[in-house]
Order: sequence, then structure tokens, then C-alpha cells
Amino acid sequence: MSAKAESPILQDSEMKDTEKGPTPLEEAPVEIVPLESPQKGRWERSWPTIACGAGLFSDGYLNGVIGQVNTILGTLYPKAYSDSPASQNVSAITFAGTVVGMLIFGYTSDHWSRKWSLIISTIILFVFAALCAGAYGYNDNIYGLFAALTAYRFFLGIGIGGEYPAGSVAASENTGELKDGHRNRWFIMFTNFQIDLAYVVSALIPMILVLIFTEDHLRAVWRVALGLGVIPPLSLFYLRLKMSEPEEFNRERMHKFPTKLIIKFYWKRLTLVSLIWFIYDFMTYSFNIYSSKWLSIILGDNSPLWKTFGWNTILNLFYIPGSFAGAWASDWMGPKRTLAIGVGLQGIVGFIMAGCYKYLATPENVAAFVVVLGEEHSIFQAFGEFGPGDNIGLVASKTSATAIRGQYYSYAAASGKIGAFVGTYVIPIIQKNAPNKIRSGMDPFFVSSSLCLLSSALAFFLLPQINQDTITAEDARFRAFLQESGYNTATMGNKAEESTSEAEGQK
Repeated sequence: MSAKAESPILQDSEMKDTEKGPTPLEEAPVEIVPLESPQKGRWERSWPTIACGAGLFSDGYLNGVIGQVNTILGTLYPKAYSDSPASQNVSAITFAGTVVGMLIFGYTSDHWSRKWSLIISTIILFVFAALCAGAYGYNDNIYGLFAALTAYRFFLGIGIGGEYPAGSVAASENTGELKDGHRNRWFIMFTNFQIDLAYVVSALIPMILVLIFTEDHLRAVWRVALGLGVIPPLSLFYLRLKMSEPEEFNRERMHKFPTKLIIKFYWKRLTLVSLIWFIYDFMTYSFNIYSSKWLSIILGDNSPLWKTFGWNTILNLFYIPGSFAGAWASDWMGPKRTLAIGVGLQGIVGFIMAGCYKYLATPENVAAFVVVLGEEHSIFQAFGEFGPGDNIGLVASKTSATAIRGQYYSYAAASGKIGAFVGTYVIPIIQKNAPNKIRSGMDPFFVSSSLCLLSSALAFFLLPQINQDTITAEDARFRAFLQESGYNTATMGNKAEESTSEAEGQK
């Protein structure tokens, strides 16, 4: 198969450049009309995207709050918790469950239903968020508590995993009905921006709870903080019941999946997107889970918890402007360039942070640390959201055909969560093996910054261009490839399924 056929939207000629003659989309044998409908009002076109994507707020909150809960449990049970595998397992096990959930719901969202896959994942989120808040050990055994919390968070991860292939994929398909030139930003605002906003809330809520209950009642603090995680999925449940399957999915869904042809067509691109997502989550999630611990070290052992969580909230706030700016830049510059620029600048700032760390990371210089290194850390995170944070999910959702988008997206996103899972173990190992306390803070930034520059190069040189109608173009190109390979594309879509059912009924 030619290079052009292998990478149907990798060519620069797909960009809107009239001087380059006919685009590959114009040459495609299958014409697909864009979904944007002027007959629908703005809210009617927008709310399905909100209902599908905004559930990722749950992912951000439930993953972010566990960093604060870890700190509280370490304070309550300094030896039993901190000196046991539980301190890592409670944080990291959610990522394992998320990978399982992504793979399961990626399959069901393509083979069965986007809507009902999403509803089931919402129910799982609600049930296990509540169970986490009420976790206890038999006869009040502490280790039983840790085991229960670990088990519940694994199943919670399965629910979180369903939000990605079912929710984000459906959100990307529903953006086809939004105004041309605005589609990328609204996809980002109701997916990654929700995660970032949730990270701010996940640090702010424990701070407020500590001030309310005081440090004499930390058991109530961590339980209430986890229990509030039931609100986001519950708040979207009605909208999700009301929504229909995306029109793009109804039109392009498959009933027979030619696995070998799909792999032949997409394996290179999927590998690239998965690697970039792995690197991004390796840095982001591992740094977030341990950020409250780093601040505790810098502020001193006697610093009140509310102050530690408060500074963590301030650091997380820098996600917001980065994500907000990246959403608009994605429409202006395109997801590929925005991702490459953002992660490249992130790497540069990371190297600067590593160089400053040894001069500022001492209790005597806490003010300078907050102003200089803390600000650089926030800028580091902001560039991460501006680039890969906003755009990697967009890239994953728009570089594959609708018929297999759930599975394609789930494999890429699962690679990211595996990166997060690996990061929560590797970062502490890097710190532990450092020759001194200062190096234990510097070395993780050296590693992460190097990975940022690698990710930037991969994105800039190898990722495809993505335009406003890339989903439509990719569906056409995929259909053309299937037809050339002997696959009967007339069997695709809901109408084909209905015709087949009627024919079987007549028999």
C-alpha cells in the first residue's frame, strides 16, 4: 500500500490551500455531507457535546483529590500507611482500573452504543465513589481499610475509563454540528478543560474541609472529600439519558469489523498518538499526585495541612489559563502545531526549574521558592495543558474513522494511563536513588523535560494536520480504503442494519 494510502490525512495538501489544487478529500470516491445543521438552535447543537464530555470532571476530581487524601492518610497513620505499599497502591490502582475500563468501553462504544456505554460508566462512577468514601476494614482493621479503599478505587477507575472512549469520542462526533472554526475549542472546553477545573477543585475542597473540621478530625475530611466525587456523575445522568447516539456514529458504524484491514490502515498513526499520550500522562499525573508531598517538604513538617493544600490549589490554578488559551489556539493554529509548541515550551521551562531548584528548595527560602520555582512549576504545567493536555485527546478522536474511533481512542488513552501508572512508581524511585535531597527534587524535572522535547519533535514532524472537517474527511478516506480492499461499505450505518433485519424477517 502506498504511503499516501497508509496516512490519509498526513499530507499538507489537505490544508485549506487553493494553490495546491484538489485535496485528497475532493478526490475521495465517497462524498459525505457535514453534519452542521442551521435548523437547530445553538443549545440544541451544544448540549450533547456537554453531556458527553463534561463527565471528565469526575476523572480530574477523583484522580486529583487522592493526592490530598494520601497526605491525610499519611498524617493519620504515619507508619502503617506511609511504610506500606498502600500509599502507592491507593493512588496508582485507579490507573489500572481506568485502562481496563477504557478497553472494555472502547469495544462496547463501537460494537454496541456510545450512549449506553456512557450511562453504564456513569453508574459505576457514582457507586464506587460512594463506596470509597465509606470504606472501612473488618473490625476497624487499618490494613483492611487500605485494602478496601484500593479495591474500590480500582473499580472506580473502570468507570473513569468509560468516560474516555464513550464520552470524549461522542463529544468529538457531536462537534460536527457546531459552527465551523469553533469545533476544536468547544471539544476541549468540555473535555480537558473540565479535567483541569476539577484539579483545582480537588485541591480547594480538602483545604476548605480541613479549615471546617480542623486537623483533629482528618478522618471526616478525607471521607467527605472522596464522597463529594459522586456529584459530578450524578449531575450529568439525566442529560445522558436524554441524549441520542451521535449522527456521525449512526451513519458510519460497522457491524462487521475487518480487523486486519483496520490494523493495516491505522497501526502507525495509533502507535505515534499512543506514545505522545504516554509521555504526557507520565509527567502530569505523577507530578500531581506527589505535589502536595513536595510542598509539605518545602513548607516544613509543622506547616498546617490547609496551607499545603492552599498552595497546591494555587499551583493547579495555572492549568486553567493554559487550557483556556490552548482551546482557542487549537482552532487558530491547528491541534498539531499547538501540541508541539506547548510541550516544547514545557520542556524548556522544566530545564530552567531543575537548574533553580537547588538554590531555592530550602525552608529558609520558602518565599523565593513560591515566587520563582512555584511560578515556573505553574508555567510548566500551563504549557502542558496548552499543548498536549488540550490537544492529544482531540488528535486521538479525529485521526481515525468513526466506525472504529472508540477502540482507537481507547488504545491511545490507555497508553496514557499506563504512562501515568508508570510515572507514579518511577518518580519516587528517581527521588529515592538521588544522591541528596536537592537532587531528589531536580532529577524528575530533568527526566520530564527531556521527554517533553521528544514529544514535541514527534508531534511536529509526524502528526497529521487536523482541520475542522477532518472527521468527515477521515470517514471518506477510510471508506475508500475499505472499498479498494474488497470490503462492502454498504453494510455500514444504521440504515444498512435495518435493511438487513428486514431482509432476514422476510425470509
